[in-house]
Amino acid sequence: MSNPKKIHVSTTVNGEPCEFLCEPGQVLSNALRNNLDMTGTKEGCSTGDCGACSVMLDGALVCSCLVLAAEAEGRTIETVEGVADGNALHPIQQKLLEHAALQCGICTPGIVVAAKSLLERHPDPSEEEVRYYLAGNLCRCTGYDKIIRAVLDAGTVMRGE
Repeated sequence: MSNPKKIHVSTTVNGEPCEFLCEPGQVLSNALRNNLDMTGTKEGCSTGDCGACSVMLDGALVCSCLVLAAEAEGRTIETVEGVADGNALHPIQQKLLEHAALQCGICTPGIVVAAKSLLERHPDPSEEEVRYYLAGNLCRCTGYDKIIRAVLDAGTVMRGE
């Protein structure tokens, strides 16, 4: 049995043009980690249930374990590595630290990407809206309250309050 040919993918990752080769059935989370050495994106479940692998694909929040790497051709990807501005943390990252909303770190990249997406779309969400938007991101350590408080606090910073 012969091996299938690798697929050449040209995409943009965190604002930078990027090219890689992938297997036909390789998922985006795997390509980000193994082909591009972008290990911030975590894969927790491989079924789209935990949100640890959340990235932005053409402005839409997706579980990268459910997207084939080849589907990234010509598209724009934003990962957790692109959230900070150099050494300056994004407000969501800073507030997660300040609120001690981080523990083991597996869920953190997906929560950061999802929360940033929420606050860019809806800069003044209610607690209920934050909980709803982050419902696809599972955390086994924190109990969520500190995460929710951090996201609400980051929203005030992003709004300039």
